[in-house]
Amino acid sequence: MPDGDPTLTLETVDTLAGIAAADWDACAGADNPFVSHAFLLAVEESESATEETGWGPQHLIARDASGALVGAVPMYLKGHSYGEYVFDHSWAEGYRRAGGRYYPKLQACVPFTPVPGPRLLARPSPLAERVREAMATTLAGLPKRLGVSSLHLTFCTQDEAELLEDAGCIVRSGFQFHWTNRGYPDFEAFLAELTHSRRKSIRKERRDVAAQGVEHVRLTGDAIRREHWDAFFEFYISTSDRKWGSPYLTRDFFDRLGATMADKVLLVMARRSGEWVAGALNLIGRDTLYGRNWGCSGDFRFLHFETCYYQALDFAIERKLARVEAGAQGEHKLQRGYMPVPTWSAHAMREPGFQTAVRDFCRHEAKAIAAHIAALAGEGPFKTPPA
Repeated sequence: MPDGDPTLTLETVDTLAGIAAADWDACAGADNPFVSHAFLLAVEESESATEETGWGPQHLIARDASGALVGAVPMYLKGHSYGEYVFDHSWAEGYRRAGGRYYPKLQACVPFTPVPGPRLLARPSPLAERVREAMATTLAGLPKRLGVSSLHLTFCTQDEAELLEDAGCIVRSGFQFHWTNRGYPDFEAFLAELTHSRRKSIRKERRDVAAQGVEHVRLTGDAIRREHWDAFFEFYISTSDRKWGSPYLTRDFFDRLGATMADKVLLVMARRSGEWVAGALNLIGRDTLYGRNWGCSGDFRFLHFETCYYQALDFAIERKLARVEAGAQGEHKLQRGYMPVPTWSAHAMREPGFQTAVRDFCRHEAKAIAAHIAALAGEGPFKTPPA
């Protein structure tokens, strides 16, 4: 691919299996576990993200003149818009009505994972910024080069979004709810910063869960055994069936995650009378706990809040982690201390007219998103709102 820096060679590969984990991870860094070689390979080799499931791997890689891997972007050729969490169904419908074929499209992301983090992965060096710029330029030109409708790079960093905008992409904003650790020594110190009504409500929710005879176990590393994955997968399947009808992740994915990344996994399991009744999967980053999937086998008052949110806060406080990110959507998180923060994505359309229409849409949407974030921030549970 000739775009970008002429000293670099950029190409796409259809699997991570041929790329050494050490080389990929040297570009990805250690902060965010979702862009690690182990996580992305587990998604592929478990047959969760394959051409057959509408997620054909097409990773962009950059090599220097010596052939060393110096940059990478996890990317997929998508046959649908599911499992992305930055919704473009209306764009697809508009493209179809205009006589175009929206699918396949290119999606640069972590499959099934609405976790913000780096997408333009570059090996640290004095040339790292040049590598990112070259990859951004190449990505912006891929729809025309490959004859696909569009490229979508989702949940990237704000710096990456600006870099891609400079390359001609459209920037789109969104928001999630994240919790910030202000150096709390324990959960009670966090509660002390909330208004009386919210503090009272959270304490009541936690008491009610315990009164139902439910206890929680936080597992990581070697403490996670097959029986825990078996139970959690059943909860995951049950929740998937209720919410969207088809689970994205296979049972094999969780075995691979446990085999290769157990030290990065926090599995919160709930049991009553010796039986597992619910579970929540989290991944541990350098300074952030990332909430991912949850499931439950019955109807228990406030169990979702305890298993997914309060247990995560307890763990983050114990580990002195800076943040807990609880995933997409859910304004109920606000009253439990998770505040709105902006998220970013970048998009490029092959057709100039459609590019203009999407750019106008995103410009108007961004104003509404900013106003909504400001309004939500004023409705938080803190006695003194965080900056």
